[in-house]
Amino acid sequence: MSNLLNNELYIEDLDKIASLDLPWDKIKGKTFVISGATGMIGSCLIDALYHKDIDVKIYALGRNEQKAKDRFAEYWDREDFTFVACDINKVIDIDVDKVDYIFHAASSTHPKAYSTQPISTVTANIIGTNNLLEFGTQHGIERFVFASSVEIYGENRGDVDKFDEDYCGFIDCNTLRAGYPESKRAGEALCQAYIAEKGIEVVLPRLSRVYGPTLLATDTKALSQFLHKAIAGEDIVLKSEGNQLYSYSYVADAVSGVLYTMLLGENGGAYNIADPASDITLKELAGIIAGYADRKVIFELPDAVEAAGYSRATKALLDSTKLKGLGWKAQYNIKDGLTRTLTMLK
Repeated sequence: MSNLLNNELYIEDLDKIASLDLPWDKIKGKTFVISGATGMIGSCLIDALYHKDIDVKIYALGRNEQKAKDRFAEYWDREDFTFVACDINKVIDIDVDKVDYIFHAASSTHPKAYSTQPISTVTANIIGTNNLLEFGTQHGIERFVFASSVEIYGENRGDVDKFDEDYCGFIDCNTLRAGYPESKRAGEALCQAYIAEKGIEVVLPRLSRVYGPTLLATDTKALSQFLHKAIAGEDIVLKSEGNQLYSYSYVADAVSGVLYTMLLGENGGAYNIADPASDITLKELAGIIAGYADRKVIFELPDAVEAAGYSRATKALLDSTKLKGLGWKAQYNIKDGLTRTLTMLK
Protein backbone atom coordinates (compact mmCIF):
# COMPACT_ATOMS: atom_id res chain seq x y z
CA MET A 1 0.00 0.00 0.00
CA SER A 2 3.05 2.28 0.03
CA ASN A 3 2.24 3.27 -3.56
CA LEU A 4 -0.73 5.26 -2.21
CA LEU A 5 1.61 8.20 -1.90
CA ASN A 6 1.96 8.14 -5.68
CA ASN A 7 -1.79 8.24 -6.18
CA GLU A 8 -3.22 11.60 -7.28
CA LEU A 9 -6.54 11.09 -5.48
CA TYR A 10 -4.83 10.21 -2.20
CA ILE A 11 -2.48 13.19 -2.50
CA GLU A 12 -5.60 15.31 -3.06
CA ASP A 13 -7.01 13.94 0.21
CA LEU A 14 -3.79 14.87 2.02
CA ASP A 15 -3.81 18.33 0.43
CA LYS A 16 -7.32 18.93 1.79
CA ILE A 17 -6.27 17.88 5.27
CA ALA A 18 -3.18 20.12 5.09
CA SER A 19 -5.30 23.11 4.06
CA LEU A 20 -7.65 22.85 7.05
CA ASP A 21 -8.03 25.99 9.17
CA LEU A 22 -6.36 24.54 12.24
CA PRO A 23 -3.78 25.88 14.74
CA TRP A 24 -0.99 23.82 13.18
CA ASP A 25 1.64 25.78 15.13
CA LYS A 26 0.55 23.87 18.24
CA ILE A 27 2.17 20.72 16.88
CA LYS A 28 5.07 22.20 14.94
CA GLY A 29 8.27 20.48 16.01
CA LYS A 30 6.39 18.11 18.33
CA THR A 31 6.90 14.41 19.00
CA PHE A 32 4.07 11.95 18.34
CA VAL A 33 3.53 8.37 19.40
CA ILE A 34 0.91 6.67 17.22
CA SER A 35 -0.30 3.18 18.09
CA GLY A 36 -2.05 1.09 15.47
CA ALA A 37 0.23 2.89 13.03
CA THR A 38 -0.36 0.57 10.08
CA GLY A 39 -4.13 0.60 10.54
CA MET A 40 -6.63 2.47 8.40
CA ILE A 41 -6.69 5.67 10.47
CA GLY A 42 -3.20 5.63 12.00
CA SER A 43 -1.47 5.28 8.63
CA CYS A 44 -3.50 8.08 7.06
CA LEU A 45 -2.77 10.35 10.03
CA ILE A 46 0.97 9.72 9.64
CA ASP A 47 0.76 10.53 5.93
CA ALA A 48 -1.19 13.71 6.68
CA LEU A 49 1.28 14.94 9.32
CA TYR A 50 4.27 14.45 7.03
CA HIS A 51 2.41 15.92 4.06
CA LYS A 52 1.77 19.09 6.07
CA ASP A 53 5.54 19.34 6.57
CA ILE A 54 5.49 20.86 10.04
CA ASP A 55 8.64 19.24 11.43
CA VAL A 56 7.05 16.49 13.53
CA LYS A 57 8.82 13.40 14.84
CA ILE A 58 6.76 10.23 14.80
CA TYR A 59 7.19 6.98 16.71
CA ALA A 60 4.93 4.50 14.93
CA LEU A 61 3.90 1.54 17.09
CA GLY A 62 2.87 -1.80 15.64
CA ARG A 63 3.34 -5.55 15.97
CA ASN A 64 4.58 -6.41 12.47
CA GLU A 65 7.78 -4.74 11.32
CA GLN A 66 7.59 -6.07 7.75
CA LYS A 67 4.04 -4.79 7.32
CA ALA A 68 5.17 -1.40 8.65
CA LYS A 69 8.21 -1.35 6.36
CA ASP A 70 6.00 -2.04 3.34
CA ARG A 71 3.47 0.63 4.33
CA PHE A 72 5.96 3.31 5.36
CA ALA A 73 8.77 2.66 2.85
CA GLU A 74 8.88 6.37 1.98
CA TYR A 75 9.60 7.33 5.59
CA TRP A 76 11.62 4.35 6.79
CA ASP A 77 15.06 5.96 6.59
CA ARG A 78 14.01 9.42 7.72
CA GLU A 79 15.46 10.69 11.00
CA ASP A 80 12.02 11.92 12.08
CA PHE A 81 10.37 8.47 11.71
CA THR A 82 10.92 5.51 14.01
CA PHE A 83 8.98 2.27 13.93
CA VAL A 84 8.67 0.54 17.31
CA ALA A 85 7.71 -3.12 17.22
CA CYS A 86 5.79 -3.71 20.42
CA ASP A 87 2.76 -5.20 22.13
CA ILE A 88 0.89 -2.36 23.82
CA ASN A 89 -0.43 -4.82 26.41
CA LYS A 90 3.10 -4.85 27.81
CA VAL A 91 4.99 -1.92 29.34
CA ILE A 92 5.84 0.62 26.64
CA ASP A 93 9.58 1.14 26.31
CA ILE A 94 10.70 3.81 23.85
CA ASP A 95 14.04 5.59 24.06
CA VAL A 96 12.71 9.13 24.12
CA ASP A 97 12.78 11.89 26.74
CA LYS A 98 9.68 13.87 25.82
CA VAL A 99 6.48 12.94 24.02
CA ASP A 100 3.98 15.65 23.17
CA TYR A 101 1.02 13.80 21.61
CA ILE A 102 -0.16 10.20 21.74
CA PHE A 103 -2.80 8.92 19.34
CA HIS A 104 -4.01 5.52 20.50
CA ALA A 105 -5.66 3.65 17.64
CA ALA A 106 -4.37 0.12 18.24
CA SER A 107 -7.46 -2.05 18.55
CA SER A 108 -9.28 -4.92 16.93
CA THR A 109 -11.94 -3.29 14.76
CA HIS A 110 -13.61 -6.01 12.72
CA PRO A 111 -15.90 -9.02 13.34
CA LYS A 112 -13.46 -11.89 12.76
CA ALA A 113 -10.98 -10.40 15.23
CA TYR A 114 -13.74 -9.87 17.80
CA SER A 115 -14.73 -13.53 17.65
CA THR A 116 -11.32 -15.20 17.22
CA GLN A 117 -9.22 -12.87 19.41
CA PRO A 118 -11.69 -11.73 22.09
CA ILE A 119 -9.09 -11.39 24.86
CA SER A 120 -6.73 -9.10 22.95
CA THR A 121 -9.77 -7.14 21.70
CA VAL A 122 -10.54 -6.25 25.31
CA THR A 123 -6.99 -5.84 26.62
CA ALA A 124 -5.84 -3.47 23.85
CA ASN A 125 -8.61 -1.06 24.84
CA ILE A 126 -7.98 -1.28 28.59
CA ILE A 127 -4.48 -2.56 29.45
CA GLY A 128 -2.99 -1.06 26.28
CA THR A 129 -4.70 2.25 26.96
CA ASN A 130 -3.42 2.26 30.54
CA ASN A 131 0.13 1.51 29.39
CA LEU A 132 0.08 4.37 26.89
CA LEU A 133 -1.52 6.78 29.36
CA GLU A 134 1.13 5.90 31.93
CA PHE A 135 3.89 6.29 29.33
CA GLY A 136 2.49 9.69 28.35
CA THR A 137 2.27 10.78 31.99
CA GLN A 138 5.93 9.89 32.54
CA HIS A 139 7.08 11.68 29.38
CA GLY A 140 5.44 15.09 29.77
CA ILE A 141 2.57 14.56 27.34
CA GLU A 142 0.59 17.59 26.18
CA ARG A 143 -2.46 15.67 24.96
CA PHE A 144 -3.62 12.06 24.67
CA VAL A 145 -6.07 11.16 21.90
CA PHE A 146 -8.07 7.98 22.46
CA ALA A 147 -9.71 6.68 19.30
CA SER A 148 -13.15 5.66 20.53
CA SER A 149 -16.11 4.34 18.60
CA VAL A 150 -19.80 4.59 17.74
CA GLU A 151 -19.98 1.16 19.38
CA ILE A 152 -19.83 2.66 22.88
CA TYR A 153 -23.43 3.86 22.42
CA GLY A 154 -24.76 0.31 22.13
CA GLU A 155 -28.22 -0.37 20.73
CA ASN A 156 -30.55 2.52 19.99
CA ARG A 157 -33.38 2.25 22.55
CA GLY A 158 -35.80 3.91 20.15
CA ASP A 159 -35.85 7.19 22.06
CA VAL A 160 -33.57 9.19 19.71
CA ASP A 161 -32.85 9.39 16.01
CA LYS A 162 -29.12 10.01 16.43
CA PHE A 163 -26.62 9.52 19.24
CA ASP A 164 -25.17 12.68 20.74
CA GLU A 165 -22.19 12.48 23.08
CA ASP A 166 -24.39 12.13 26.19
CA TYR A 167 -26.41 9.15 24.93
CA CYS A 168 -26.01 5.75 26.55
CA GLY A 169 -27.73 2.81 24.90
CA PHE A 170 -28.06 -0.87 25.75
CA ILE A 171 -25.20 -3.39 25.58
CA ASP A 172 -25.67 -6.99 26.70
CA CYS A 173 -22.37 -7.25 28.57
CA ASN A 174 -22.65 -11.02 29.05
CA THR A 175 -21.72 -11.89 25.46
CA LEU A 176 -18.54 -12.42 23.46
CA ARG A 177 -19.39 -9.49 21.17
CA ALA A 178 -19.64 -7.10 24.12
CA GLY A 179 -15.86 -7.20 24.53
CA TYR A 180 -15.26 -4.42 22.02
CA PRO A 181 -17.85 -1.79 23.04
CA GLU A 182 -17.49 -2.46 26.77
CA SER A 183 -13.70 -2.17 26.61
CA LYS A 184 -13.96 1.06 24.62
CA ARG A 185 -16.27 2.39 27.34
CA ALA A 186 -13.77 1.28 29.99
CA GLY A 187 -10.93 2.89 28.00
CA GLU A 188 -12.80 6.19 27.98
CA ALA A 189 -13.40 5.89 31.75
CA LEU A 190 -9.69 5.22 32.26
CA CYS A 191 -8.88 8.40 30.31
CA GLN A 192 -11.17 10.39 32.61
CA ALA A 193 -9.42 8.82 35.62
CA TYR A 194 -6.02 9.96 34.35
CA ILE A 195 -7.36 13.47 33.79
CA ALA A 196 -8.59 13.60 37.39
CA GLU A 197 -5.69 11.86 39.12
CA LYS A 198 -2.66 12.66 36.95
CA GLY A 199 -3.74 16.03 35.55
CA ILE A 200 -3.09 15.16 31.89
CA GLU A 201 -5.17 16.29 28.91
CA VAL A 202 -7.22 13.77 26.95
CA VAL A 203 -9.72 14.05 24.10
CA LEU A 204 -12.01 11.33 22.77
CA PRO A 205 -12.89 11.29 19.07
CA ARG A 206 -15.73 8.79 18.62
CA LEU A 207 -15.47 7.38 15.12
CA SER A 208 -18.29 6.12 12.97
CA ARG A 209 -17.68 3.17 10.63
CA VAL A 210 -14.61 4.24 8.65
CA TYR A 211 -13.62 3.17 5.14
CA GLY A 212 -11.11 4.30 2.56
CA PRO A 213 -8.05 3.33 0.50
CA THR A 214 -5.98 2.63 3.63
CA LEU A 215 -8.22 -0.29 4.67
CA LEU A 216 -6.40 -3.56 5.35
CA ALA A 217 -6.84 -6.71 3.27
CA THR A 218 -7.59 -8.59 6.51
CA ASP A 219 -10.52 -6.33 7.48
CA THR A 220 -13.75 -8.36 7.70
CA LYS A 221 -16.26 -5.57 8.28
CA ALA A 222 -19.24 -5.79 5.93
CA LEU A 223 -18.29 -2.66 3.97
CA SER A 224 -14.69 -3.85 3.65
CA GLN A 225 -15.88 -7.21 2.32
CA PHE A 226 -18.08 -5.39 -0.23
CA LEU A 227 -15.08 -3.36 -1.41
CA HIS A 228 -12.81 -6.39 -1.67
CA LYS A 229 -15.45 -8.23 -3.71
CA ALA A 230 -15.91 -5.28 -6.07
CA ILE A 231 -12.18 -4.98 -6.69
CA ALA A 232 -12.05 -8.71 -7.45
CA GLY A 233 -14.93 -8.30 -9.94
CA GLU A 234 -17.21 -10.54 -7.89
CA ASP A 235 -20.84 -10.22 -6.78
CA ILE A 236 -21.39 -8.36 -3.50
CA VAL A 237 -22.38 -10.75 -0.72
CA LEU A 238 -24.87 -9.42 1.85
CA LYS A 239 -25.08 -11.64 4.94
CA SER A 240 -28.28 -10.14 6.36
CA GLU A 241 -31.38 -8.37 5.06
CA GLY A 242 -29.25 -5.22 5.03
CA ASN A 243 -31.67 -2.99 6.92
CA GLN A 244 -29.03 -1.85 9.42
CA LEU A 245 -28.78 1.96 9.29
CA TYR A 246 -25.33 3.28 10.16
CA SER A 247 -23.13 6.38 9.92
CA TYR A 248 -19.95 6.05 7.84
CA SER A 249 -16.87 8.23 7.33
CA TYR A 250 -14.32 8.37 4.54
CA VAL A 251 -10.87 7.97 6.11
CA ALA A 252 -9.60 11.46 5.19
CA ASP A 253 -12.70 12.96 6.87
CA ALA A 254 -12.13 10.75 9.91
CA VAL A 255 -8.52 11.93 10.18
CA SER A 256 -9.53 15.57 9.81
CA GLY A 257 -12.07 14.98 12.61
CA VAL A 258 -9.34 13.52 14.79
CA LEU A 259 -7.16 16.58 14.14
CA TYR A 260 -9.97 19.01 15.00
CA THR A 261 -10.60 17.08 18.20
CA MET A 262 -6.89 16.95 19.08
CA LEU A 263 -6.15 20.61 18.38
CA LEU A 264 -9.41 22.33 19.33
CA GLY A 265 -11.37 19.93 21.55
CA GLU A 266 -11.83 20.60 25.25
CA ASN A 267 -9.97 18.49 27.77
CA GLY A 268 -12.02 15.38 28.56
CA GLY A 269 -14.42 16.05 25.69
CA ALA A 270 -15.88 13.39 23.41
CA TYR A 271 -16.64 14.28 19.78
CA ASN A 272 -18.63 12.26 17.27
CA ILE A 273 -17.11 12.06 13.79
CA ALA A 274 -19.83 11.51 11.18
CA ASP A 275 -21.85 13.35 8.55
CA PRO A 276 -25.55 13.02 7.57
CA ALA A 277 -24.57 12.66 3.90
CA SER A 278 -22.95 9.34 4.82
CA ASP A 279 -25.84 7.81 6.78
CA ILE A 280 -26.99 4.77 4.81
CA THR A 281 -28.37 1.23 5.13
CA LEU A 282 -26.15 -1.75 4.51
CA LYS A 283 -28.40 -2.80 1.62
CA GLU A 284 -28.08 0.60 -0.08
CA LEU A 285 -24.32 0.50 0.48
CA ALA A 286 -24.06 -2.92 -1.17
CA GLY A 287 -26.14 -1.62 -4.09
CA ILE A 288 -23.86 1.38 -4.72
CA ILE A 289 -20.74 -0.81 -4.71
CA ALA A 290 -22.35 -3.49 -6.89
CA GLY A 291 -23.34 -0.79 -9.37
CA TYR A 292 -19.77 0.49 -9.52
CA ALA A 293 -18.44 -3.00 -10.20
CA ASP A 294 -21.29 -3.87 -12.58
CA ARG A 295 -22.13 -6.88 -10.44
CA LYS A 296 -25.20 -7.89 -8.43
CA VAL A 297 -25.95 -8.24 -4.71
CA ILE A 298 -26.47 -11.79 -3.47
CA PHE A 299 -27.63 -12.89 -0.03
CA GLU A 300 -25.74 -15.47 2.00
CA LEU A 301 -25.85 -16.63 5.63
CA PRO A 302 -22.70 -15.83 7.66
CA ASP A 303 -20.72 -18.68 9.19
CA ALA A 304 -20.68 -19.11 12.96
CA VAL A 305 -17.34 -17.30 13.45
CA GLU A 306 -18.50 -14.26 11.49
CA ALA A 307 -21.91 -14.18 13.13
CA ALA A 308 -20.37 -14.17 16.60
CA GLY A 309 -18.46 -11.00 15.73
CA TYR A 310 -21.32 -9.03 14.18
CA SER A 311 -22.79 -5.98 15.86
CA ARG A 312 -26.35 -6.38 17.13
CA ALA A 313 -27.10 -2.70 16.55
CA THR A 314 -29.72 -2.11 13.86
CA LYS A 315 -29.58 1.70 13.93
CA ALA A 316 -26.47 3.61 14.91
CA LEU A 317 -26.35 7.17 13.61
CA LEU A 318 -24.04 9.78 15.10
CA ASP A 319 -24.92 13.43 15.74
CA SER A 320 -21.77 15.45 14.91
CA THR A 321 -23.12 18.88 15.92
CA LYS A 322 -20.49 19.23 18.65
CA LEU A 323 -17.55 18.58 16.31
CA LYS A 324 -18.99 20.86 13.65
CA GLY A 325 -19.05 23.55 16.34
CA LEU A 326 -15.24 23.40 16.27
CA GLY A 327 -15.31 24.14 12.53
CA TRP A 328 -15.08 20.58 11.15
CA LYS A 329 -17.03 19.45 8.11
CA ALA A 330 -16.85 16.35 5.94
CA GLN A 331 -15.46 16.71 2.44
CA TYR A 332 -17.05 13.62 0.90
CA ASN A 333 -20.52 12.09 0.96
CA ILE A 334 -20.87 8.30 0.90
CA LYS A 335 -21.07 7.96 -2.90
CA ASP A 336 -18.06 10.19 -3.53
CA GLY A 337 -16.05 8.50 -0.81
CA LEU A 338 -16.82 5.02 -2.11
CA THR A 339 -15.97 6.00 -5.67
CA ARG A 340 -12.60 7.43 -4.56
CA THR A 341 -11.88 4.35 -2.49
CA LEU A 342 -12.71 1.89 -5.27
CA THR A 343 -10.74 3.89 -7.84
CA MET A 344 -7.64 3.90 -5.64
CA LEU A 345 -7.91 0.26 -4.59
CA LYS A 346 -8.15 -0.83 -8.22
